[in-house]
Amino acid sequence: MQLERRQILMGAATAAISACVDTSSSAQSAPAPKSAVQNISSQEGIIPGKDLKEKLDNLEKWGFDGIEFWGGGLRERVSAIKAEMKGRPLRMSATCAGFEGALMSDQQSERDKALRTIKDIMEVAADLGSTGMIIVPAFSAQTKLNHIEGRKILMDLLPLVGEHGVKVGSRVLLEPLNRGEAWFLRQVADAGAICREINSPGVCLMGDMYHMYIEEPSDMGAFISGAAWLHHVHLASIKRNLPGQDARDFRNGFKGLKMMGYQDFMSLECGVIGDRMVEIPKAVKFLRQQWAEA
Repeated sequence: MQLERRQILMGAATAAISACVDTSSSAQSAPAPKSAVQNISSQEGIIPGKDLKEKLDNLEKWGFDGIEFWGGGLRERVSAIKAEMKGRPLRMSATCAGFEGALMSDQQSERDKALRTIKDIMEVAADLGSTGMIIVPAFSAQTKLNHIEGRKILMDLLPLVGEHGVKVGSRVLLEPLNRGEAWFLRQVADAGAICREINSPGVCLMGDMYHMYIEEPSDMGAFISGAAWLHHVHLASIKRNLPGQDARDFRNGFKGLKMMGYQDFMSLECGVIGDRMVEIPKAVKFLRQQWAEA
């Protein structure tokens, strides 16, 4: 039964990839897709260090490729971040939330607040060369709307967000969460359907492998379902700790990222059991090994 289920999932994944391939003569002459790359990043707060310089030094020493910053208060830090990042191989990955209100709130004032602050952080994210700004439409406690009402409001507001993103050179990244945190937007395919309907380069998505472990039948299938709009990945173990600190296997998801020629970042968003100076470099080695084996 397990083998049969795996074969079904693999077949579905292959079909999804094939469906995205244009077999016309013009497509056949187009360049081949890029080979996938593994750019490992981390949220700033996870990395030990008395200041940003020390955190960046540790990231470089441990073989990271980027850093993910919290969006709240980011505008006031732009000059300091640029100065400290200058000349380093590290790049800024995603900008994580930090906005006020909620786009899917039942309160107009909260929706207005979210729209205004999201636009502001998107501008800062563009200035810093970020992959995009991560947003959750609403956590469960932030709205009393049902699915129909909530989706209508979200689909009315996202084109405005996307238009602003295109204007300033940024994008939002819709983040699906697990059922314990949000009743709306729980799978990568759901986010992909929204992105397809909005049809704007300013509205894309990400996948969080902690939430995906709870909600998705297949990591690979989930990534493939959102491949056209996927621009960031969050990494955490089953218990939301560092990759490698429990039985969570990332190879199935990494195989999907390789199939689509993924070019963006995968970033630590998790807790740490033990000494961070010891455990974080171990997690990087674990992730590199899982990628090689995928």
